Amino acid sequence: MDGAIRAFIAFLRVERHASPETLRGYTADLRQFRTFLLSHRLAAAPVDPGALSREAVRAYLQWLDGNGTRRSSLARKLASLRSFYRFLLRDGLVGCDPTQDIRTPKQPKLLPRVLTKEQAAAVMAASSGARPQSARDCALLETLYSTGARVSEVAALDVEDVRRPEGIVRLRGKGRKERLVPIGDVALRAIAEYLKQQPIPSESNDSSKQPRRPLFRNRRGGRLTTRSVARIVARHSSGLTGGPVSPHTLRHSFATHLLDEGADLRSIQEMLGHASLSTTQKYTHVTMDQLLAVYDKAHPRADPPARDPERKNARVR
Repeated sequence: MDGAIRAFIAFLRVERHASPETLRGYTADLRQFRTFLLSHRLAAAPVDPGALSREAVRAYLQWLDGNGTRRSSLARKLASLRSFYRFLLRDGLVGCDPTQDIRTPKQPKLLPRVLTKEQAAAVMAASSGARPQSARDCALLETLYSTGARVSEVAALDVEDVRRPEGIVRLRGKGRKERLVPIGDVALRAIAEYLKQQPIPSESNDSSKQPRRPLFRNRRGGRLTTRSVARIVARHSSGLTGGPVSPHTLRHSFATHLLDEGADLRSIQEMLGHASLSTTQKYTHVTMDQLLAVYDKAHPRADPPARDPERKNARVR
């Protein structure tokens, strides 16, 4: 099992260009499965992935569910096993797939959290201050909200990726796919102020390569990790009603606010880096305020002047 996991991770890294976060996630999921098999005596050491039954996979999922694992995590762990066995089948390392015909747990259909424009402005304002890292935090938050980038994409930004004269930033997305995304003047000014205050180290010790200069750095000068970015966002959004938010909340707010202001879905898809438009349609949603405005404008019997503000507020809530 250990050798099969290493071969699978190498395949993801070399052929699929998976991100470090993706590689860590797959590795953790597969090792957890192996540990479960051994601890519950469903396999002998060393574990042979080709000798596992569908019942072993079902027992693993039941064990996870009994330990309070969220449905989204259950689905992800099952997807990790499916990808693992597809790789093993492709290379002829196993003769059957024990994950076949196992249904993915149903996911609750919840709308992701979206900030209002006022809340987003409050989060941006909360990062200003006299702390040594305030300029960095302000630039980081403005970049997240201005570009709609994934947290991994922002953490991977180099100084050279920001093209201020053109008003664009280069992002490296999933599978190492690069895309150019507009970035607003407010974010560009915040980045310029931040770079004035801190020296820019180089990550590369190889003189034969172009030095990489990480844009967002920690106190030791190293590149911020995705977890560090998430902690920074949570800290500056802790005063919001409903509690702190994640970088993904800023990404979704970016898309929703553009949609509310009339941006077309295809343009939002390009900026978010979605391969399929259907992904963008699921990712964005129309707010109730916009629905009410469209209804009032379009329906002949809406009578918008007579709409009761309290009734509207109640419906929005």
